[in-house]
Amino acid sequence: MRLGHVNIHVRNAERSRDWYARVLGLHTYHYRPGRAAFMSADKEMSHEVALMQVGDGAAGPMRGQVGLNHMAWMVESLDDLAVAYERLKSNDVTIDAIVDHGISLGIYFRDPDGNGLEVSYEQPRAEWPRQEQVFSDDVVNRGLFHGPWDSDPALVKR
Repeated sequence: MRLGHVNIHVRNAERSRDWYARVLGLHTYHYRPGRAAFMSADKEMSHEVALMQVGDGAAGPMRGQVGLNHMAWMVESLDDLAVAYERLKSNDVTIDAIVDHGISLGIYFRDPDGNGLEVSYEQPRAEWPRQEQVFSDDVVNRGLFHGPWDSDPALVKR
C-alpha cells in the first residue's frame, strides 16, 4: 500500500494551480475551471494532489485544529533540496522552519491559502543510524545536511 494523493481545499483553484506549478514545478493533468486542479510531480501518476476550490470567502486552516498539518514532497538528493530551497526563495515564499530530523531535512512553508507544505530529503535507509526510534533526541540534529539554508534564521533545532 502507498499514499495515492492528497485532496486539499483552496479558495481559488486557478490561482493555486498557478502557484503550485511555479513554486513546486507540478504538472497539471486536469483542470476544471472554478472547481479543481489535479497535479503531480511524478508524471507517471494522474495526480498526487487535488486542489478543490471552496471560494474566496472560505476560512483558512488554523494551527492546532484537527486536520492535515502538512503534506511533504520528497526530493531524491540534497542537491535537489537546495534547488527547491532556492526556488522557494526566488518566489518570495516565507519559510516557517527548516528542521534537521537526523535522517532527513525538511523545509516547511505554506501555500497562499495557509495549507502546510514541506519539501524534504531523506537519506537512504541503509544510512540511518538505526532502524527504529529514528526521530529520538540522540538521532536528530546531527548536522549532516549542509546547504544554502545553513545561515537561514528558519533553521531550527528541535
